[in-house]
Amino acid sequence: MGLLSVIVPCYNEAENVPCFYKEIMKHSAFFEKENIELEILYIDDGSADGTVPAVKALREEDGRVHLISFSRNFGKEAALFAGLEKSKGDYVVVMDADLQDPPDLLPEMIGYLKEGYDSVATRRVNRKGEPMIRSFFARRFYRLMRKISKTEIVDGARDYRMMTRQMVDAVLSMREYNRFTKGIFGWVGFRTKWLEFENVERVRGETKWSFWGLLLYSLEGITAFSTIPLSIAAIMGVLFCFLAFLLIIFIVVRTAIFGDPVSGWPSMVCIISLISGVQLFCLGIVGQYLAKTYLEVKKRPIYVIKEEL
Repeated sequence: MGLLSVIVPCYNEAENVPCFYKEIMKHSAFFEKENIELEILYIDDGSADGTVPAVKALREEDGRVHLISFSRNFGKEAALFAGLEKSKGDYVVVMDADLQDPPDLLPEMIGYLKEGYDSVATRRVNRKGEPMIRSFFARRFYRLMRKISKTEIVDGARDYRMMTRQMVDAVLSMREYNRFTKGIFGWVGFRTKWLEFENVERVRGETKWSFWGLLLYSLEGITAFSTIPLSIAAIMGVLFCFLAFLLIIFIVVRTAIFGDPVSGWPSMVCIISLISGVQLFCLGIVGQYLAKTYLEVKKRPIYVIKEEL
């Protein structure tokens, strides 16, 4: 008999906790038929609503429900890592509490793992119900990542993924503080089957991801799995040095011929401003990588547990 660990990161999801449990339990007959036991790990990421009491109420009814509650909000990446670390299953699946990850795909996922796949991942074929500007930038991000990173990151990929214990252990071996799970899944490799599904809107509540939050998260992914921005900064530095050299020659020749070194002051100010802006931009890129290095070197824990049931 195998064990399936269901990891559910939660941040202010009190309304969705019982709904998620009910949807999972609809597949109880399938799990029994396949001789698969179940454990559900709700990872409370410092919620300020009734998420913890809701999980405790479920646990009183079903001992297969577990609670891991953080001392504060550490972010979804920390919640995912904690769930993987605490899971004991032969198979492990990561799902959102808002039911945007359809539980109806679970039987198919288990089937593919039994066929020999190490991982079954999911991707949305559309972004119905999502703001247009968010969808636009999301597609640009995935396209950019495919060009600048050697790690496979599929457009529309969700965190919704079922893995074997071997792959979970490989992911856990990467204990970096600045985590971008989508990239980590691709980096560790293993044989992966991709499932496509239509976008599903949240059952209740609103998304906790703002546009700026997603923008910062995308920058996290870029700096975590690509050093191309540093190369771009270096190339821009070389190009502008070459441009400055040509301008010096131009000014010397022009002054020697026309004898009017004061003329062209406005254009010179524009050039200086442009070069200064590029320098600050490149310095910002280097600063991002330096900041990530600083956080990694301090070796702080990825999360702190307040309560564990």
